[in-house]
Amino acid sequence: MSTLHAPRPSRRMRHGRLAGLLLAPSLFGLAAFLLFPILVVIWLSLNRWDLLTPMRFVGLDNYLDVLSDPTFGNSMLRTVIFVASVIPLQTALGLFLAVLLSRGLPGSGLFRVIYVIPWICAPLALGVVWKWILAPYDGALNTLFGMDVEWLTNPALAMPAVAGVTIWSQVGYTTLFFVAGLAAIPEPIIEAAQLDGADGWQVFWQIKLPLLGPTLFFVLVTGVISAFQAFDQIYALTPRGGPEGTTDVIASRIYLEAFQGGFNLGRASVMALVLFVILVVVTLVQQRYFAGRITYDLS
Repeated sequence: MSTLHAPRPSRRMRHGRLAGLLLAPSLFGLAAFLLFPILVVIWLSLNRWDLLTPMRFVGLDNYLDVLSDPTFGNSMLRTVIFVASVIPLQTALGLFLAVLLSRGLPGSGLFRVIYVIPWICAPLALGVVWKWILAPYDGALNTLFGMDVEWLTNPALAMPAVAGVTIWSQVGYTTLFFVAGLAAIPEPIIEAAQLDGADGWQVFWQIKLPLLGPTLFFVLVTGVISAFQAFDQIYALTPRGGPEGTTDVIASRIYLEAFQGGFNLGRASVMALVLFVILVVVTLVQQRYFAGRITYDLS
């Protein structure tokens, strides 16, 4: 009698199962810490809940309420101003410092460490330190220069001060990636351009900057996302939106709406979803813009 054997799985099937097992932890983390929270926020946005009384389904009322609220409109405007103030200066300064560091001047290694230290420190702790530095009467900055400037309580100065502190704390991150991008540029390309008579300025604009396209894209995308979500330092420097709401960015507004004042998690969830949609749209726009402009080869 012939013995029937079960067909052995093919190599492709075995590899597929192995890949599934290896990806399972990451997929679980993605579902548990990204997809599930998004679904929870969507559900909360359709309800009215103050953490104490029973949850009450209100449908789209929270959306209509938030989108017609001038306070939320002010937060969106302040967020756009904050991002527009931080990202260009942070990127330009990071590129400038990276060019200096890439020249291998004495002490470059030490400065690389110094530039990165603010980025790896806790943002809330840095905000507390800078609030003391910018204090109007006994602050370190005013005492050093003999001034009496209300950096954080003057509506005209609060946003520039907050943006300046953010740039100071994040420029090391930008510099670090630009240094890596400059180091990855093939030296023979630069030498060939110099042999053809290109000076340092021409080498930078026509060789280095185009080849920094992937790095610039990454820095801008992550920088914009981080700036739109900025909260810790801003809240430490100017609690509750600052003077006359001049630093009431959307992340701070979400926190205040959810855990202070109204304790309305439904409205806060709507604001969080609006921020999420904005970040997705901005990221897609950046990706589309850089898609045809990133170059890896000058030939």
